[in-house]
Amino acid sequence: MTSKVPFYIAVALLIVSGIALSVLRHDNYGVPWTPGESRQIWDIEARVEFQALGEAAKVSLAAPNTQDGYTLITESASSPGYGVSYVSSDSGRRAEWSIREANGAQTIYYKVQFLVDEQANPEIEAPTAEVEQPTFDGPVEAAAIALIDKATQRSADNITFTRELIKALNDKDSQNAALFLANMEKSQALEKLLSYAKVPSKLVGVVELEDGRRRQLIQQMVQVWSGDSWELFSPESPTQTFDANVLIWDESNVSLLDVIGGKNSQVHFSMIAQDISPRDATAQKVEADQLLNFSIHSLPLEEQSMFKTIMLIPIGALIVVFLRVIIGLKTSGTFMPVLIAVAFVQTQLVTGIVGFLLIVGTGLIIRSYLSKLNLLLVARISAVIITVILIIGAFTVVAFKIGLTAGLSITFFPMIILSWTIERMSILWEEEGPKEVVLQGGGSLMTAVLVYLAMTNPYVQHLTFNFIGLQLIVLACILLLGTYTGYRLTELRRFKPLAED
Repeated sequence: MTSKVPFYIAVALLIVSGIALSVLRHDNYGVPWTPGESRQIWDIEARVEFQALGEAAKVSLAAPNTQDGYTLITESASSPGYGVSYVSSDSGRRAEWSIREANGAQTIYYKVQFLVDEQANPEIEAPTAEVEQPTFDGPVEAAAIALIDKATQRSADNITFTRELIKALNDKDSQNAALFLANMEKSQALEKLLSYAKVPSKLVGVVELEDGRRRQLIQQMVQVWSGDSWELFSPESPTQTFDANVLIWDESNVSLLDVIGGKNSQVHFSMIAQDISPRDATAQKVEADQLLNFSIHSLPLEEQSMFKTIMLIPIGALIVVFLRVIIGLKTSGTFMPVLIAVAFVQTQLVTGIVGFLLIVGTGLIIRSYLSKLNLLLVARISAVIITVILIIGAFTVVAFKIGLTAGLSITFFPMIILSWTIERMSILWEEEGPKEVVLQGGGSLMTAVLVYLAMTNPYVQHLTFNFIGLQLIVLACILLLGTYTGYRLTELRRFKPLAED
């Protein structure tokens, strides 16, 4: 008989290693054990892509700086073969890359860290140059004058004047606003109207901070000088209230991105929020050693956002193993509930459950008809996959038509897994009857709900992403559960008469 001593030693090593890595991460880098204990840092990455023309190339990207509520901690660039420098000018800071020769698709990464800091008070630069008035064609100039006159009568200073202009530009019944917006965006129209009225203002590019957001485009807003400070306005609303944290990225009032020696240039932003200890935040020191450089935290932010969900899957696997091995709960497929739970995270729980029941229920009805055709397995599965795609498409369109926008997220369901689930449940119905289908289907849905609750728990999300050692502990627990050979809890009821006798 093979000794299990090496197995238990390996499990113990996994647990010790996981605890040691987690403690190291907590002590050396100040990462708290629970969310909300520390200061917040935003990692924001700009991804510049363009097609090089086989000649010398130069890329210039507007770079952010410390601003109200945010302190710039670090900045870095990843651009193999390129020279990089950070330039300050009258129009603001810029990051510039250069190379003697480049050809084909090029990708450049620029990453900054911002500390959420209420004490951040950068020096305010008042406008010094005289506002330069833009020129318009006759009808457009008449519309501009009419809009400005109306806003002037209803305002008392630059701020209230800007609010009234935004209200006028968003008035759908205003012919003057429609004429003025015919050939320009609202942000450009607002800035030009302010300049025409001799109000100091500038176009700025802002990024809305949302944890795990990928491939976000910059948004145009307008800053207006109030006499003491620059006030930010969205051209869509005069209230100066924003749904998300807003970081001003481009204050140059010139351009966000300039590329010489290339074409089809574009820039996307990815971001992720991390927690650090107040001590490290105040010292502005978050350093990485060689071990950290080989962790997921060294990946580009777009990939980090993806791993934030992937790192939750082992927790789901642990729950499934516990429910099947210790509780004895029956599920349709081993880890299908985990994938369904991941879909629930995207769709929200109620929408996900309704969508799952609709898809599987409709799929079973159609599968019962296919079984009468005596098709081969491969053809039958392929037909079920196509049917599931059609069902999802039909439900999505119907949800959109009746105004249920939450139903649009049903497309996140794993179609191949659902197809195999429908196939397995249909065979089970034919062999064991509807009772077994309800037991396994209900068990799968209940397991998926439990996994969803674990995955959406803020403490679980914080620990799994920030402490890689936790994955080793989860692995050790799963290995230990795999050695259990006793009765499951659901079997105790089955053998209860024997105990009574």
